[in-house]
Amino acid sequence: MTLSKAQDEVDEWANQYKVPYWTPHEILARLTEEVGELAREINHTHGPKKKKTPTEGSTIKEEMGDVLFTLICLANSQKIDLDECFQKAMAKCYGRDKNRFEKK
Repeated sequence: MTLSKAQDEVDEWANQYKVPYWTPHEILARLTEEVGELAREINHTHGPKKKKTPTEGSTIKEEMGDVLFTLICLANSQKIDLDECFQKAMAKCYGRDKNRFEKK
C-alpha cells in the first residue's frame, strides 16, 4: 500500500465522524504519546528495563502502527501528501547525505 492509499483509508475512516481530525496541536500531543509508547516497547525489548511479564502490553510493531496512523492523521488534517514528503526525504539521503556515512 502506498502512503497516499493509506492517507485515503484514514481519511475515509475519519470522515465518518462529526469532527474528523483534532487540531494539529492535539494530534501532535497524541503523536508524542504514541512515540513514547514505542520508546517504552523498544526499551523493554532492547534495553535494560524488561517487561514484568513477557506477554504484558503491546509490541514494537503495534506501536509503530499507532505512530504511523497518528502521523497520517496529522498529514491529512494539514492536506500534506506523505508520498511527496517521503520522496523529498529520500532525495536528501541520496543527495546531501550520500557520503555522510561509511558504506559497505
